[in-house]
Amino acid sequence: MEKPPPASDAPVERRKYRTIFMSDLHLGTRGCQSQLILDFLRHHDADTFYLVGDIVDGWQLRRNWYWPASHTDVIRAFLRKGRNGARIVYLPGNHDEALRDFPGIHFGGVEVIDQAVHELADGRKLLVLHGDQFDIVVRYAPWLAVLGSGAYVAALSINTIVNRVRRRLGRDYWSLSAWAKSKVKNAVKHIGQFEEALVAEARRRNVDGVACGHIHFARIDDQDGFVYVNSGDWVESCTAIAEREDGQLELIRWTVMGGSRETGESAPTERPAAGDDMIPDAAE
Repeated sequence: MEKPPPASDAPVERRKYRTIFMSDLHLGTRGCQSQLILDFLRHHDADTFYLVGDIVDGWQLRRNWYWPASHTDVIRAFLRKGRNGARIVYLPGNHDEALRDFPGIHFGGVEVIDQAVHELADGRKLLVLHGDQFDIVVRYAPWLAVLGSGAYVAALSINTIVNRVRRRLGRDYWSLSAWAKSKVKNAVKHIGQFEEALVAEARRRNVDGVACGHIHFARIDDQDGFVYVNSGDWVESCTAIAEREDGQLELIRWTVMGGSRETGESAPTERPAAGDDMIPDAAE
């Protein structure tokens, strides 16, 4: 059973944004960093939360049911945000694709839609969607994507053991699959093709950019005048994208309780090059 973090009497410093984009929480898996999600939500508010797919991992739940109390707490935290006035928009991904059969429904104040166009405060428009529709593996070989998901879960189990040891040694969090992806040319090529396909769709839809998830690689980038935004995941990288009141975008990393923050739009994150020593926040 998961142990909740120790209670603290210290006041929580809350940061308010116009919009927050979160994706790939993978509730229902052992890899989900539910306590960090809860901590992030305690420290952040927004007028609108976009939940950009793979929030609940239906694939894994069908294989092996796993649902600790902290995962229910995450659902309750979002519903509480909605009751307090925030707009909660849920855009299903491939792991929670069953909800795609119910576009337009509302439950507990949560809107379920397949895609959205979000207008930033500065007038730019972003196409918002999970992005699996533009992943050639998911689109043309879904059986391979399911198989890969199983291998990914196994890698996360190894990663959990490694990081348990690292914590005891006072070391920072480290991602096994992210490190492996930075070393594999095909993985880097796949990320690049995915980004290019999404930007091409933004161009076709006559909007200024795209906000997505799916590939677990958090990034804000300008690609030929189009904004590419990926909110990352809450299995390894623990990232979100936030829109400030002036329409500027910020990449937030929240890998420890109490978190950390970095501005992303003024300094776009680089796509990893195969063989680099960097450890990107990447995992499929």
